[in-house]
Amino acid sequence: MKRRSLLQRSLLLAAVAATALLGACGAPQVQDYAKETPVLELRDYFNGTLDAYGIFTDRSGKVVKRFTVVMNCNWTGDKGVLDEAFTYSDGTVQRRIWRLTRHANGRYTGKADDVVGSAEGQQSGNAFNWAYTLALPVNGKVIEVQFDDWMYLMNDKLMLNKAAMRKWGVGLGEVTLSFVKR
Repeated sequence: MKRRSLLQRSLLLAAVAATALLGACGAPQVQDYAKETPVLELRDYFNGTLDAYGIFTDRSGKVVKRFTVVMNCNWTGDKGVLDEAFTYSDGTVQRRIWRLTRHANGRYTGKADDVVGSAEGQQSGNAFNWAYTLALPVNGKVIEVQFDDWMYLMNDKLMLNKAAMRKWGVGLGEVTLSFVKR
């Protein structure tokens, strides 16, 4: 009986590992967009003032919160500052200031006060993929959630953004944004 239980646990672990591996294999890679145009140059697009309009949906797809963002962005060489002023549908406001660094081969790193560690990003073609952990205030507590953030340049004025939020690998919801360059 013990041997059978051990075998069942081993098979269950193998099935979970295989599912995780298959899910990772099917995930899009930023290089998939290498030939897409217009080519996104973050230093050009995130320069000046932008307006953004977004929603947060929970894991069932229900819109939980709407928000707008005014972004003031500037670059000095390979160093950029994105100053974001959020206004949420419930009247609350928030500010996040990103400090970005451009590296070779389309790589970027970024820091902000509510980002745990450093954000890592990669640009290719019209796409930018950005991964980071955010310290998010929820019901009087702060929880750390992981973001898999994708941006797609549509034209010189419009960029679409979709970010999946996870905690311990479990999907919490998505953030969807449109950026409009003034």
